[in-house]
Amino acid sequence: MKVVHEKEKCIGCGACVAVCAKQWEMGNDGKSNLIAGKLNPQTNNFELETDKVECSQAAADGCPVQCIHIES
Repeated sequence: MKVVHEKEKCIGCGACVAVCAKQWEMGNDGKSNLIAGKLNPQTNNFELETDKVECSQAAADGCPVQCIHIES
């Protein structure tokens, strides 16, 4: 499974951090960061391959701008 964060769309509300602090943190730019996420230069999104998506699924479900996605 892959967690994908479209950081450019992020509004910095912190909902993802509130429900999933193990995989999300607030950055100095006021937007959330996917902890251990790697920038995909082709899409300009941050991605993390993981077997444990339950927490980030809750973050995706709670994101008001839907910039977090779980892909299989």
